[in-house]
Amino acid sequence: MAAAQGRMSDGAGGMDEAKEGDRVGSGVAPPAFQAAVQALRGSRLRPQIEIEPTRAPQRLAPHAYAVEATVVDGDQDLADGRLVLLHDPDGHDAWRGTFRLVTLVRAELEPEMAADPLLPEVCWSWLTGALGARGLSYGEPSGTVTRASSHYFGGLSERPAASQIEIRASWTPREGLGGVPDAAAHLASWCDLLAQVAGLPPAGPGDASVVTLPQRRDPQAR
Repeated sequence: MAAAQGRMSDGAGGMDEAKEGDRVGSGVAPPAFQAAVQALRGSRLRPQIEIEPTRAPQRLAPHAYAVEATVVDGDQDLADGRLVLLHDPDGHDAWRGTFRLVTLVRAELEPEMAADPLLPEVCWSWLTGALGARGLSYGEPSGTVTRASSHYFGGLSERPAASQIEIRASWTPREGLGGVPDAAAHLASWCDLLAQVAGLPPAGPGDASVVTLPQRRDPQAR
C-alpha cells in the first residue's frame, strides 16, 4: 500500500523516528494500555480492509501503538490510513484524559468532487458520524480536511489530473472500567470512516443511511 505519510494532527510532533508496534519507554506498559492494545489486535473487521501494525511515534506520549490500513477492491487500493493510540498515565492537559487517538486517512477523488465547496465539512461529519453511529463517547476532537490537486507536465503530461482528500484528526476516547477505553469500537468506527471515504457500500442494514463517495476513477493498482 501507499502508507499514509506526514505529520499527524495532534498539535505536537509527527510520525518520524519511530519503530514497530507500541513504545513502552524504559519500563513495562501500564495494564490499561496493554488491554487497549490487545483489543486493537483482536478486532475483526470487514474483509475489504487490510490492517497491520506499523511504526508508532516516540515523542507524542510515553506509550504508543499504531496500525495502518488499506481499503482493497480486488487488486486496487481505494483508500489508506493510519491510526495511533497514545497513552500518558499522568494525563495530558490538551487531551483531558490519559488516552488519545490520532489518525490520517486519504483517498483519491474525481476532480469534480474535489471542487465541491462543502466537501471538507462533509468529510469531517463522516468522522464524527462514524463515532456516533457506534455510540462512542469522546472529547476534544480536532483536525483538518485537506484537498490537493496534481497536474502533470512534460514527460508526465499524458497523466490525467489527480485530486486527493486527506483527513487528519485526533480525539480523546472516554475511559471505561479500569481506565481502559473501548479501543476495538474506536478502531471499528475508524474503519467505517475509511470504507466511507473509499466509496464502499454500507457494511450492513444498520448503515443504510451512510452516504459514501462514488467509486473513484483509476484507483491505485496493487
